[in-house]
Amino acid sequence: MNWVCAACGTEIPVTAPLSWRCPAAGDDRRHVLHLRAEPVPLRGGDDPNPFIAFRRYLAWDCFAAGLGLDEEARTSLVRSLDDDVARTAGTGFRTTPYARHDGLSAALGFSGSGGVWVKDETHNVAGSHKARHLFTELLHLVALERTGRAPWRERPQLAIASCGNAAYAASTLARAVEWPISVFVPAAVDAALVEMIESVGGRVVRCPRRDGDGPGDPTVLRFREAVASGAVPFGVQGTENAWCLDGGRTIGWEIAHVEERMDAPPLDRVFVQVGGGAFSTDLAWGLFAGGLRPRVHAVQVSACAPLVRAWRIANETGGARNAGSRWERCMWPWEQVGGSIADGILDDETYDWVGACNAMADGDGWPVEVPEPVVVEAYRLAHAATDVDVSPTGSAGLAGLLAMRSEIGDDERVAVVFSGIRRSFTPEPVASGA
Repeated sequence: MNWVCAACGTEIPVTAPLSWRCPAAGDDRRHVLHLRAEPVPLRGGDDPNPFIAFRRYLAWDCFAAGLGLDEEARTSLVRSLDDDVARTAGTGFRTTPYARHDGLSAALGFSGSGGVWVKDETHNVAGSHKARHLFTELLHLVALERTGRAPWRERPQLAIASCGNAAYAASTLARAVEWPISVFVPAAVDAALVEMIESVGGRVVRCPRRDGDGPGDPTVLRFREAVASGAVPFGVQGTENAWCLDGGRTIGWEIAHVEERMDAPPLDRVFVQVGGGAFSTDLAWGLFAGGLRPRVHAVQVSACAPLVRAWRIANETGGARNAGSRWERCMWPWEQVGGSIADGILDDETYDWVGACNAMADGDGWPVEVPEPVVVEAYRLAHAATDVDVSPTGSAGLAGLLAMRSEIGDDERVAVVFSGIRRSFTPEPVASGA
């Protein structure tokens, strides 16, 4: 198992410590490390913790073995950290539900043999899928400390740029192991979110745009400055820390594990909301490794759709697959980010766009750009037809399904992921057409 840069082809082993970014990148963020491994049959265990059930497939496990930790020690480390997380978050990492939702399927007019399968991540650690991405980063750091290989005497600050679920998840995991963390947030961040982050010990840093700032999100710019000064990147952008692309695969593996036990036709499509792109990349990697090959539809809102634009340009300039060498031509920050109730996917740049495009190309899918009234309707429907207390961002994948419903057969089996529990800082939906 190796890391391979999707832009320049540089390879480094997963046993390399602190291997956050492509070593050939320098200050150029148009590089991202992807995992390359020999395909093996996916066989999940019955342990309720996905990081135990699928441990043998995680790059982190290979890294820890390279440090000299035997199988018992690796398993023990996962359980120990999970116990720490549970004491902080009220729950540890557990396999989350995945099943056909009869009410939602009926509301959308699917037949009895088709329908909508929902993967519910709202009761995961910190209320979303984000902590899964971050947990393998944390395991990497703690494994270095436990084996005496950490290059620090005093723990450096962790750092993350985020305006929502990832910020809270990162702060929660940091508190679990008493590791200091700085959270870089927009200048107009919601006060309730700040309270949540600070409740678990995160240091909030507001990031207004400064004179002289180049294009891109100022929270990311300040985050990068902190990392350049010695902070450890602890976020969910693969361009900043590739290890976030390890743990997120467990979501796809869990779906595949359930699917292989079902007496049903293969899964036809999966709709996944996209901000930074790590989630869609990991979900597809997990599904494909499990032998599934659904059409992947990455969903973005019309207010901010850099991945949709990149997909079109990539197809026009040589194909959507393996477009990393054409990064400059395909991906750049969205010039004018608009508003949306799905504010958690308003990343002006889809950092992990290469993985997202590969996933769609490999599954014969394509991205979906959704107008705001459909985003609002999906949020309304999610609460009218299900008992999942999902946020507008977390139901944005359903918005993609609504936008494409007329193109989908009634007998098709379609999956969406509800990720991001509704909290007090979530804006109320505006009226359709507003």
